[in-house]
Amino acid sequence: MARVSQEHLDARRRQILDGAARCFARNGFHGTSMQDVLKEVGLSAGAVYRYFPGKEDIIAAITKETFAVIRGAFEEASRMTPPPTPDALLGRVLGGVLAGEVHGLERRAFAALVVQLWSETLRDERLAALLDDGYATMRVAWTKLVDAYRSAGILNSDVPGDHVARTMIATAQGFIVQEALFGDVRPEVLENGLCGLMSMNPQKIS
Repeated sequence: MARVSQEHLDARRRQILDGAARCFARNGFHGTSMQDVLKEVGLSAGAVYRYFPGKEDIIAAITKETFAVIRGAFEEASRMTPPPTPDALLGRVLGGVLAGEVHGLERRAFAALVVQLWSETLRDERLAALLDDGYATMRVAWTKLVDAYRSAGILNSDVPGDHVARTMIATAQGFIVQEALFGDVRPEVLENGLCGLMSMNPQKIS
């Protein structure tokens, strides 16, 4: 019997994850059964269970991949020299992530899937651990970016780097939530809005 190539195994795993992601984006995790996934991917139960013992394992794999895509995009951007300002950075990265058709989903469906994943971490310890790890890694990367802003003289030295990092992450999360709920949230809108806020004169406010 000929050995199945790793390429074939990887392609089959990809087929299952992408099909399951489409189901979850349409109907939610709890509204999707394994039978729904099997029908979507056109495979037998045995073929799917060879890769994933159950639905929770598929959800965990999708969570890990999705968070890795988002985290990787921001980590890559944080290593740019010179570092782009927050408005340009967030607009560029989020535009790229949402336009990338992750799991074969269009941007609003992908954003909806991300929001569902965040929600699911509140009840699933395994998913929560994946999210915690990704969040901690992003905070470190963004704190380094804040240090680069300081070195460039464009950020006040008395602002804690972790505070800035967490605020930037929160802005990115809010953008994804808006896309999931309302759609048509263009990256340039976020970029322009942040640019406007950054141009405010605190002396005139006080």
